Amino acid sequence: MKHLSKQKCEACNANAHRLSASEINSFMTEVKGWELIQESNIEKLKRVFKTHDFNQSMDLANAIARLAEQDNHHPQIIVEYSSLTVLWWTHKIEGLHQNDFIMAAKTSLLYLQMER
Repeated sequence: MKHLSKQKCEACNANAHRLSASEINSFMTEVKGWELIQESNIEKLKRVFKTHDFNQSMDLANAIARLAEQDNHHPQIIVEYSSLTVLWWTHKIEGLHQNDFIMAAKTSLLYLQMER
């Protein structure tokens, strides 16, 4: 199977497959640094990225926004002076879909590229 960061998101509707606990556990091994949280009974992926300053936080937020538009899948982004918090979940199914793990992997790759 291709690494998640090389995969494309598929279009989702309200009947899309929400991942089971075992599927989530399997995907979690592929997105190091991300944590599984539950907010308002909705499972989400969350990661806090440390940055050097506000400009770098904004640069990362803008890069993620471009990626989200490209794949038509959008996260919650919280920008702070020296960190950026990103949450991925699929709104239409109120839970996690494979798309969320694909986007988490792509987000981590963006961060690594910015750190170089």
